[in-house]
Amino acid sequence: MAETVVKITNLVKRYKELIALDNFSLEIQKGEVFGLLGPNGSGKTTTINCLLTLLSYDNGEIELFGEKMTSKRSDLKARIGVVPQQVAVFEELTVYDNIDFFCGLYIKDKETRKKYVEEAIEFVGLQEFKKFYPKKLSGGLLRRLNIACGIAHKPELIIFDEPTVAVDPQSRNRILEGISRLNEQGATIIYTTHYMEEVEQLCSRILIMDHGKKVAIGTKDELKGMIKNTESVIVNASDLEPAFIEKIRALNHVYDVSYHDDTLTIKCSGGKHNIVHVVDCFADNEVKYRQIYSILPTLNEVFLEITGKQLRDNE
Repeated sequence: MAETVVKITNLVKRYKELIALDNFSLEIQKGEVFGLLGPNGSGKTTTINCLLTLLSYDNGEIELFGEKMTSKRSDLKARIGVVPQQVAVFEELTVYDNIDFFCGLYIKDKETRKKYVEEAIEFVGLQEFKKFYPKKLSGGLLRRLNIACGIAHKPELIIFDEPTVAVDPQSRNRILEGISRLNEQGATIIYTTHYMEEVEQLCSRILIMDHGKKVAIGTKDELKGMIKNTESVIVNASDLEPAFIEKIRALNHVYDVSYHDDTLTIKCSGGKHNIVHVVDCFADNEVKYRQIYSILPTLNEVFLEITGKQLRDNE
């Protein structure tokens, strides 16, 4: 059986009349890259802060590595690394000294710490910048320094909170590759972001929460199977007759058909080989088309359908 690294059971957190977490439960297994998603105000940050004992909570229980997590469990905290959304480094310290400071919170032996700091610097590719101060670094390099400070002590569980915000594509790609390597080396990852393509690329399982509750959980493919539109078939064809469009509409698993500017859009819910059935319908009725292709739903579509499209301004 897989080892459970994080177990949250019926967690309740109230801010006066606001219920930030409403009997929220979650389990994360060793070796997972676990995506924690939700709109602003959904409870993601509150969940992480409770997990780290930065916030007290009203009810429920949190276990890490099979043991109850409390504010006094420094031994469990030493097994966790945190890479916050806001860059959290000391401006008066160099790159090397920043990483050494944060590593030193957990690793007291000087030789071991020196080795770990050098390995963290190499891991994030800051060898040429060891003597630089943060104000001299670009946004992407600062993010990489932030990561090095959070992982230098070689934690078993690493929490990444929006690690690629406001960085260039090259730095973003470097960061995502680094997270994958950390996971390959054995770290369990909790990953929060608003970039759905990152979640699709990285995460083995994903939880979508809203209003302090778990609303959906599964792999990316399982989540995509939860929404109505599981596939769209697009056909470029001219002068389609209404009677033929009705035949398309009558196909199994088709729930919506629209035809505008020589483009036929066929939305399907469930079923396999929908595009084959559409092609067969065109052939059987001797109707010609120029192009046909299929579009599967994105995780962004899943997220919006599950949580709604209304703007959220608070976290």
